[in-house]
Amino acid sequence: MNTYSLGYIDDLYVQYVKDPESVSPGWRRYFEQFLVATDETTAKLTEAATAAADGDGQTLGNVTEHALWLARMQDQVDQLVREYRVRGHLVAQVDPLGMAQKGCPELNVESYGLTEDDLSRPFDSSALENVQGRTLNDVLQQLRNTYCRNIGAQFMHIDNRNIRDWLQRRMEVGENRMPLSHEVQRRIYSRLADATIFEEFVRRKFVGAKTFSLEGAESLIPLLDLALEKCGQHNVKEVVMAMAHRGRLNVLANIFKKRALNIFWSFDDPDPQLHRGGGDVRYHLGYSSDWKTASGDKMHISLCFNPSHLEYVNPVALGRTRCKQDRYGDSKRQDVVTILIHGDAAFAGEGVVQETLNLSQLKAYHTGGTLHVVINNQVGFTTEPREGRSTTYATDIAKMLQIPIFHVNGEDPEAVAQVVNLAMDFRREFHSDVVIDMYAYRRWGHNEGDEPRFTQPEMYREIDARQSVRKSYRKRLLKLGQMTDEEAKELHRKRQDKLEREFEATRTVPFVPDVQSLGGSWSEYVGGPEPENDTVVTGVDKKRLSELLETLTTIPQEFNLHRKLKRPYEQRREMAAGKLPVDWATGEALAFATLLTEGRRIRLTGQDSERGTFSQRHAVLHDEESGSIYTPLEHLAPDQAKFEIANSPLSEAGVLGFEYGYSLDCPEGLCAWEAQFGDFWNCAQVIVDQFIASAEDKWNRLSGLVMLLPHGFEGQGPEHCSSRVERFLAMAAEHNIQICQPTTPAQYFHLLRRQVLRRWRKPLICLTPKSLLRHPLVVSDLKDLEARHFRKILPDTQVSPDNARRILLCTGKVYYDLLEARKQRGLEDVAILRIEQLYPLKQHELMSSFGGYAEGKDIYWVQEEPKNMGAWPYLKLNYGDQLAERFKLHCVSRVESASPSTGSMRTHKLEQEELLEAAFASL
Repeated sequence: MNTYSLGYIDDLYVQYVKDPESVSPGWRRYFEQFLVATDETTAKLTEAATAAADGDGQTLGNVTEHALWLARMQDQVDQLVREYRVRGHLVAQVDPLGMAQKGCPELNVESYGLTEDDLSRPFDSSALENVQGRTLNDVLQQLRNTYCRNIGAQFMHIDNRNIRDWLQRRMEVGENRMPLSHEVQRRIYSRLADATIFEEFVRRKFVGAKTFSLEGAESLIPLLDLALEKCGQHNVKEVVMAMAHRGRLNVLANIFKKRALNIFWSFDDPDPQLHRGGGDVRYHLGYSSDWKTASGDKMHISLCFNPSHLEYVNPVALGRTRCKQDRYGDSKRQDVVTILIHGDAAFAGEGVVQETLNLSQLKAYHTGGTLHVVINNQVGFTTEPREGRSTTYATDIAKMLQIPIFHVNGEDPEAVAQVVNLAMDFRREFHSDVVIDMYAYRRWGHNEGDEPRFTQPEMYREIDARQSVRKSYRKRLLKLGQMTDEEAKELHRKRQDKLEREFEATRTVPFVPDVQSLGGSWSEYVGGPEPENDTVVTGVDKKRLSELLETLTTIPQEFNLHRKLKRPYEQRREMAAGKLPVDWATGEALAFATLLTEGRRIRLTGQDSERGTFSQRHAVLHDEESGSIYTPLEHLAPDQAKFEIANSPLSEAGVLGFEYGYSLDCPEGLCAWEAQFGDFWNCAQVIVDQFIASAEDKWNRLSGLVMLLPHGFEGQGPEHCSSRVERFLAMAAEHNIQICQPTTPAQYFHLLRRQVLRRWRKPLICLTPKSLLRHPLVVSDLKDLEARHFRKILPDTQVSPDNARRILLCTGKVYYDLLEARKQRGLEDVAILRIEQLYPLKQHELMSSFGGYAEGKDIYWVQEEPKNMGAWPYLKLNYGDQLAERFKLHCVSRVESASPSTGSMRTHKLEQEELLEAAFASL
């Protein structure tokens, strides 16, 4: 039934009124139910029937007309109510500048055949649930108040009816406006005053300095204040926040209570030696403090450090939240909450936003729901929305999730209070993300040195004519009698005086750097240079290794192991008995097992990491018949640490950012991300550049994250060979990262254990094998795992230095190619040395590996990569002069190339043969 069938229904109803038996039983039941909708209608029909019996046909006609109108309107009104819920946001007054007014024909009553007279007719709204009214006009007014004032709600895209009904009830019953107490209204005003006075003070004292002012969006401060208060009511223990530049100083001062003195010092920069070669600009810095709620409870709040790459901090913040929740044993994901503050252009434009949203409901990344706050400037630097996005709203990407999006006018603080209260309750109720799109503007352009009128003259004519939201809200409170003019002036004076005192202190108090030292779970760990004498023992007793390997190969009797895995499991039992050497995957499994039973938790994610890209790991087994899973590493001992491994979504930036964030709160465990192929990390280059490689230098933040990057030239084409080690080496400085390429299971075993057991914390870039995973020579005896530690350089134990005519120096897979070529040529006087740790590698460590070799010998650095890639440029730059003083240094590699490798297998083999021939030429 729809509007096109109304004429037909009218005719049926006329027949029914004359003779109910003249219509079908189905229509008869329909009209009977409709006619008893209201007592008024029933009474009128009774009266009409009586009058008709006396010959009063006019009365009967009036009643029939009204009943016909009710029948005809029922479908239209239902549609109209739905349209308000679906499209009311399109006409909501959310833009404080009033420049983006939109129309919506679906909300015009004329579209439903209604007239002004119809709106005033008595109407029964009992079937409309939360919407009530005596007339249709009353009903529509309630809908307009709910969906078309200063809040626009998008929620009808949510498939779950229970969620839609919950949101409708919460919004419609109170017409989307919560009653605010006198205390809350004054609190909102005081936070607006804090925000405005801070910005005005800084602009006046530091003329021309970049602050990325919050002016035009000052309601962010009461928004965050109310959100944190709501977190307190929900018994949240910690809140992790992340945001870009705009308003960051204001948030630091008025939410995190960072002392204004320290913020003012950052403008003066009194000690130019303090951050030589390091540090970061003031509007990138993070902070942490304790928030005291109105009820007196305390809650820890943290603001993540943020590079200029805006939205890339989002997954980092979520990773931190997840780790904190795990620390609390918070399986419901409610003890720690994430609040992410976005810009409108970045939210719509940067792909990492989609990657982050996609993590929301995935088991390995779920954090119980994030509050997303978009500061909608309605412009991105100089780019207007029509040039920067193809969607109606900047937040339309969030519709990929089953979550509500609230658009709110930032100049209406009480509307902001309503959506914050609603959003935080929604997050708590449904453990899902929620978005607040706060429409605002930039009073001073992108930054204080920018002239926005060059590109947005019309917008800034509107902005120039507007007073601050603090002043407009002050007028409202004065009119309501909630505040006197004297009280407002006194509040302003106190805040102004406090900032003046802090400013004067920058001239009189000796400068003390405001650096929050590593504490809490990080108190036992250190950064800085790699320890000279690292005595940590990573070896494990051979008997213990055998026991763990036996446990790892013990599968529940009722579990149907895939037939192709039965042989590998039998081989592992033979390894445990010492009958077979340990292969790569087994060495890794033993590293994990020993750490877990020593109380060190492990988290590993990546694309297909449970099985392993090359079908080598099989950490999670699937029952061949039922599909149920069994993870042997979770069943080592009753008191073992937590083991978490998960297949990630097809994402690099989002997932690597998440794992980096997780590592920031997990110094005692092993946190690793694995790329499907090594070079895939380049999709997450920002995370590496801006966080992993530089966070200690910029922000004094440590991480022990491990990046596992399969690497090796095996003819699989340009995108499946190189992990781009040259890029990591170019970033390597000041002992910021570790770059290792272990070539034996034992070395890999010791490397993973060393990463956790020593106190020194640095990100580890580990180049892992592909074809070598099953190479017959890439094995280790259990006694090699019992050895004391990882070795940075492996010597040649088969060729005596005294007999060596040539020295081949290499790293990774090419070692085994050289070994086989040497054997084929019957050469016994060519030594092959392997560098297992490319960085950090001190000159004396490298030079000492050549201690037994006579000076003047030829040293050939051999790499599979083109000459402009791989480790050669780095090695030549940093060690070439020292090596040249004692030896003749050469390079054997592929020729310089724009691409890492050929895509032809035959060409690859030809190049590899030429490479090996050059390494042994003239011998």
